[in-house]
Amino acid sequence: MFDTIDHLLDEHAELTEKMGDPAVHADQAMARKVGRRFAELEKIVKAHKRWQQLAQDLEDTRELAEEDEDFAAEIPQLETDLEEASELLHRLLIPRDPDDARNVILEIKGGEGGEEAALFAADLARMYLRYAENKGWKTELISATESDLGGYKDVHIGITGNSNDPAEGVFAHLKYEGGVHRVQRVPVTESQGRIHTSAAGVLVFPEVDEPEEIAINQADLKIDVYRSSGPGGQHVNTTDSAVRITHLPTGIVVAMQNEKSQIQNREAAMRVLRSRLLAWQQEQIDAEAAETRASQVRTMDRSERIRTYNFPENRVADHRTGYKANNLDRVLEGDMTPVIDSLIQMDEAERMAALGEKTNS
Repeated sequence: MFDTIDHLLDEHAELTEKMGDPAVHADQAMARKVGRRFAELEKIVKAHKRWQQLAQDLEDTRELAEEDEDFAAEIPQLETDLEEASELLHRLLIPRDPDDARNVILEIKGGEGGEEAALFAADLARMYLRYAENKGWKTELISATESDLGGYKDVHIGITGNSNDPAEGVFAHLKYEGGVHRVQRVPVTESQGRIHTSAAGVLVFPEVDEPEEIAINQADLKIDVYRSSGPGGQHVNTTDSAVRITHLPTGIVVAMQNEKSQIQNREAAMRVLRSRLLAWQQEQIDAEAAETRASQVRTMDRSERIRTYNFPENRVADHRTGYKANNLDRVLEGDMTPVIDSLIQMDEAERMAALGEKTNS
């Protein structure tokens, strides 16, 4: 059992030495990479040691029970503890998403529903900001295009984590949020009190740690500058400070206009572009090796309806896991942990089942 763990234990020992090497810490990118992998393996090593210890304790207790029946009373609890330790180790050995430890850039767009969709996009943005605050993460409003009533036609939010452990990473928790979020409520613009349905789209991009990580050929970029505008079309300023960057090989387009400086808007656009390219590259890998992506919880289909927020019934329902709760008010205030935990658990269960099938085949 767990015969494949030996190479991970050897890797952990090597990383332990590297963690004490000043040369590693002098290179920020290397230190980050080593630190993340060490944090991941440290959990596996501790879980393996506990599993080994419990297995030995159970064996010893069974032998003692043959001579002294008083020891037999300890066996059921040890068997339970060993089974739980085995399940934990199995979960930790499931290959992780390579981007789990990364920070993210969230993009939220108002969809069908006009002003109501834009207001809902703003509600979602606040929900994620509150959730990040609860997790102790840092947030940054990168760009936002407001609607006439104060909603968001689109908004980009940067979220930075506080742990090297991939299991605690921002992307590890928010990667399931990509898709269409549907809302059912009486809009502020509705005079007859009728319930309307509208939607907002959420995209979640793992953020690039270092600009050099994603090589971008400047010849592949088409850069346009134009005059920025705000709600209703009025001009925010009278200079051509807004920037639109098109990555020609992939067709990815990023536009920024929040900053008054063209240079600042270009830097923000490049930051978002690098994150989109990182996600695009991973999607190509997933598409080419579909068998490694057995989970259906996180999909590459950005048009999929993933969750409904029903205001009249104060209910939130996730259509992938079947999770439902009548605590929408708390969810919108950032209490998203139960919803996200249901997604993580389903993802782990599906990948564990796929790993078992692969091992048995």
